[in-house]
Amino acid sequence: MPNTSLDTTMIRIYGIRNCDTMKKAFTWLDSQAIAYAFHDYKREGIDETTLADWIARVGRTPLVNTRGTTWRKLPEADRRIDTDADAIALMAANPSLIKRPVLDTGDGRLLVGFDADTYATALTEPR
Repeated sequence: MPNTSLDTTMIRIYGIRNCDTMKKAFTWLDSQAIAYAFHDYKREGIDETTLADWIARVGRTPLVNTRGTTWRKLPEADRRIDTDADAIALMAANPSLIKRPVLDTGDGRLLVGFDADTYATALTEPR
């Protein structure tokens, strides 16, 4: 049963609609009757201010997907991420590089990737 003390109208999930991991996250959220807003950064893009906020909250390493085909197709020079600014510029130019999903709980927590147990703890259990 969802935690009613968490304002679910504040939950925002970021990603790409057709991603398999996103589909798992959507299915889980829907099965728990947790309301959310979806931001498709393939269609809508992602601004550098949001990326800077995410990096401040979780660091750049969890956010940059270095296992996907987008990463492997990048020129070697583009894969050199020495600073947060480098990571922000790369993710803004190539949103497919952002690990999916990114879920902003609206209460300061940012969940990167999908794990049902992590979602359950963060979204359905009292804090």
